[in-house]
Amino acid sequence: MADLNDVVVSGLADYFEKVCAMLHKWVEPLSEEQFWKNPFPYGNDIGHLVLHLTGNLNYYIGAQIAATGYIRNRDLEFTETTRPGKEQALRDFDRAIDLVSETIRKQTAEDWRKDYSAVGVTSNNRFAIVLDCAAHADHHVGQIINLSRELTSGQSSHAASS
Repeated sequence: MADLNDVVVSGLADYFEKVCAMLHKWVEPLSEEQFWKNPFPYGNDIGHLVLHLTGNLNYYIGAQIAATGYIRNRDLEFTETTRPGKEQALRDFDRAIDLVSETIRKQTAEDWRKDYSAVGVTSNNRFAIVLDCAAHADHHVGQIINLSRELTSGQSSHAASS
């Protein structure tokens, strides 16, 4: 029987991998132009949301727990004008998810309790920040699903079932 740490580790790592797969499902049918287009007069386009999720995970989990040395420019995640291509943005996101999963899988029961602090969060231990990052990713993937549906409405090739 798995101990509680094994359950936590596998559950969290699997969840981030599920979020990654869901994001890919909804951006796959989008053209390069659609990836960077916001169909609404408010909010962000999918491309910048992907850049934001990548930066968020690389900073809060990569730099702060895995000690990668990543330096975040949060403002640029939303305003980048020299955009990477869709495929590059997705590869960078996938690398961030891989780093998160790898970092989670290395945590021991004692590691989850370790003090945590970073700019922009109130999480005070590793478990809390990983949970916050999972909720944050889920929130933005929900936005991405909504944007993708709007951008592809009327396209016969889009599999709109979730």
